Amino acid sequence: MPELPDLQVFSRNLTKALKGKTLAKVHVLNHKKLNVPVKELQEAIEGQILTEVKRVGKELHLEFKNGHVLGLHLMLHGQLSLFNKHSEQKYTIIELLFDDDTGLTLSDFQAAATPTLDPQDPGVPDALDFDLDYLKEKLAATRTAIKTVLLDQHVLRGIGNAYADEILWDAKLSPFSASNKIPDAQIKVLAKSIKHVLEDAEKQIIKTHPDIISGEVRDFMQVHSSKKKQTSTGETIHQKPVGSRKTYYTDEQQLFS
Repeated sequence: MPELPDLQVFSRNLTKALKGKTLAKVHVLNHKKLNVPVKELQEAIEGQILTEVKRVGKELHLEFKNGHVLGLHLMLHGQLSLFNKHSEQKYTIIELLFDDDTGLTLSDFQAAATPTLDPQDPGVPDALDFDLDYLKEKLAATRTAIKTVLLDQHVLRGIGNAYADEILWDAKLSPFSASNKIPDAQIKVLAKSIKHVLEDAEKQIIKTHPDIISGEVRDFMQVHSSKKKQTSTGETIHQKPVGSRKTYYTDEQQLFS
């Protein structure tokens, strides 16, 4: 599943490709995934100029000049593809065709990816824009394993399984630590690691895949890898589930319980 750094790059590249274009037609091939009737979506955004594509949490938001927004959540296997005049994509959920014959499709062989007209703001801070005191408050309120808390989109938006492992390794904090047992000094380190790891990952993706708008890039990761046995610093990588998630970690990550 694409995570925050991937989606950051997608949003930049899609804005570059589509900004200023007028949406001529929207086709919804899987209307069950849409939150409104197809006609309502068409009336809202057809004929409108696309002003920007933003990442919001784990979604991409296509913003139009009239104020309407089309949210796209790729879920686990959603794919975005640009096309000219005609799309060759299978399993298409929604297709946007602009006035210059360029287009964008969202497809998913599992039919789980979701388009949403004018998605509501959940009122949860983004993983790149949160207050340290907020994080301390959330962690103090639960004994849940810290990795599970980082994955909770009702606490911070944007972090997924792979980057939770990378963040916790960078902070030298065990993913099995009870959240309310983590001292303030370590929470401060964690907060810095969240922003550092996510921002650095975006730079790494741009460096090797500058035009990417779909998929995920993981080859630069330090610990979250089924192929690696050791980190770049020589630490042995272990793998164990946290809940239903595969979790990669090292013995050097401190456990608070």
